[in-house]
Amino acid sequence: MSGAARTMLITGAGTGVGAAVAERATATGWRVVVTGRREAPLQAVAARTGARPVVCDVRDPARVAALVADVAAVEGRLDCVVANAGVMAVGSVLETDPQAWDDVLATNLTSVFHLVRAALPHLLDAGGSLVAVSSIAALRAPSESAAYAVSKAGLVMLAQTVARDFAGRGVRANVVCPGWVRTEMADEEMAEFGGPLGLSREEAYAEVTRLVPQQRPAEAAEVAAAVTWLAGEDASYVNGACLTVDGGTVLVDPGTVPFDFAVRPR
Repeated sequence: MSGAARTMLITGAGTGVGAAVAERATATGWRVVVTGRREAPLQAVAARTGARPVVCDVRDPARVAALVADVAAVEGRLDCVVANAGVMAVGSVLETDPQAWDDVLATNLTSVFHLVRAALPHLLDAGGSLVAVSSIAALRAPSESAAYAVSKAGLVMLAQTVARDFAGRGVRANVVCPGWVRTEMADEEMAEFGGPLGLSREEAYAEVTRLVPQQRPAEAAEVAAAVTWLAGEDASYVNGACLTVDGGTVLVDPGTVPFDFAVRPR
């Protein structure tokens, strides 16, 4: 490898967790390339962090291949890919439109397959890593979120197959599974959830995290800290891990909830 600085490519980096990862990574010495579909948010992240913005729709395999080639050519190396791009669709299997299913799987899962295929030669050269941003929806079945949960569960196993197949050649792959995180997308969900109930945004966040042991949502910076730790040398022997960043959400035994809360219909 050349003597260029360690380079990280972050997808879905215009807002939320992706933007927070860019802020933390650049502050700790990484060269960072941020990508997403919307130019204005990427430019805002670039202005705050010094990251290089590249507009790319990760659902397009040809554009993904060109993106990775650009990063390798301009930056001189590629040490870490943070697969963070994601979309949400609400609905059970019966309620989910087939086109919505395809769109969610294309963005949340298939795009990462194409991204990793393009990036792996460079990661092998660098002894680099993949960090995929999944969700606790990959580990516990949420209501009315069939496409999202399936896509995020598939993402966990995709990363773990990379961990299994390429660790012997110096590449690590790990997954972060956040719970509720304060992001622009989550703010919109709070409005959709809380509006009909007459709840403010803060009241809605409080309601959806009532059963979370820490009783609050995460900040995007808290998830970013987990991502950059997995990307760095301090996690050099961590491979195939699924790290929950959820305030303890998945620890809760539903059968004991009535001992702590008065459960009643709204």
